[in-house]
Amino acid sequence: MPTETAPSRPEHVVAATATVQVGGVRKSFGKVDALRGVSLEVLPGQIYGLLGPNGAGKTTLLRILLGLVRPDEGSVSVLGRPPGTPEVLRQVGALIETPAFVPHLSGRTNLQVLARAKGLPDTEVDRVLEVVELEQRGNDRFTGYSLGMGQRLGVAAALLGGPRLLILDEPTNGLDPEGVASMRSLVRSLGAGGTTVLFSSHQLGEVQQICDRVVVIDRGVVIADDTVTAIRDRPGSVALDLWVTPAVQAGWILAEYTGQTPIEAGDAGDRHWQLEAAPDDIPGLVRALVAAGIDIHEIRRERQSLEGVFFALTAHDDEPTEES
Repeated sequence: MPTETAPSRPEHVVAATATVQVGGVRKSFGKVDALRGVSLEVLPGQIYGLLGPNGAGKTTLLRILLGLVRPDEGSVSVLGRPPGTPEVLRQVGALIETPAFVPHLSGRTNLQVLARAKGLPDTEVDRVLEVVELEQRGNDRFTGYSLGMGQRLGVAAALLGGPRLLILDEPTNGLDPEGVASMRSLVRSLGAGGTTVLFSSHQLGEVQQICDRVVVIDRGVVIADDTVTAIRDRPGSVALDLWVTPAVQAGWILAEYTGQTPIEAGDAGDRHWQLEAAPDDIPGLVRALVAAGIDIHEIRRERQSLEGVFFALTAHDDEPTEES
C-alpha cells in the first residue's frame, strides 16, 4: 500500500520573517548552471524536504544557505540576515554529507571538543546525546560506532547550542532500515519541539512521512513547492490496488495494458496487484480484464505516492550535468 503521509503537527507560532528566504538565486560552475533562478521560503517550525535527482543542485543550495558558496545572482536570507555571518552561524546547525570525528576518541569527547570551542558547558553535550538517544554509548570510541550511530552523533554535533535552524544533507544515506527509522523519529521529534528542519534526501518514503512541505528541484530549477498532500494530489496517475483471479493471467494483462510491471503485493500466486495508472485509463483497464475472463473482486484507488509524482516531475531523457 502507498506510504503514509506525515501526521499533522500543531502549528507553531510563525514569526513575521521566514527562517529561510531565497529569491531568484543563480549559481554556475564554469559552463554548468547549478541553480537557475531558485526561489523558496521556509517558515519557522516547518520540516522542509528538499528533493531532486543527482545533479539537481540540492547540495549547492544548502551550501549557499550555510555561506560556504556565494550565489552569482539573487537574494538569500537566513534568520533575517545574510548567510554565513557569525550571528547566523551561531543559530544554525548543519550535517553536510558524512560526519567527521576523531576515531580514537569517544563520542562524548568528540562533542566536548566542539562544545568547548563554542563556549558551551559539558551539560550541553549531555543534552544532545540524550536527544539523539546515544547517552548510553557516549563513552564508546567513535571507531566502534555503526554508520547509523555516526549519523546520529553528527546530528548531535549540529544540535549543540540549540540552533533555530537545522540543515541536514542526506541524513539517511547508507543507513539500514533500523537506522532510517531512528533518524525519522529523531527529525520528527525535533520538528515537534519547534526546530525548523531543512533536509535533502533520496528516501522519498521518508520525506513523505516526515515533511510538512516539499520542494522539488530539477536541473537547478524549482518544479514543485507545496505540502506533501497537495503534491500527491496533483493531476496524474493514481495508485491502484486490485484483487483479481486468476492472478497470473491478470498480471500479464495489467502489464500489457499499462506498459509497466505491476507489483505482486501478496505472496507468490496471491491475487493482489498494485500499479499506477492514469485516471482516464481505469475504465479501459477494467474492460480489458473482464474481456479476458478475469474476476475482479475489489479495486481500490489510492492517492499517488510521492515517489510516483517525483519520477513523473523529473522524467527526462538526457543526463543531469551537476553532481550536487
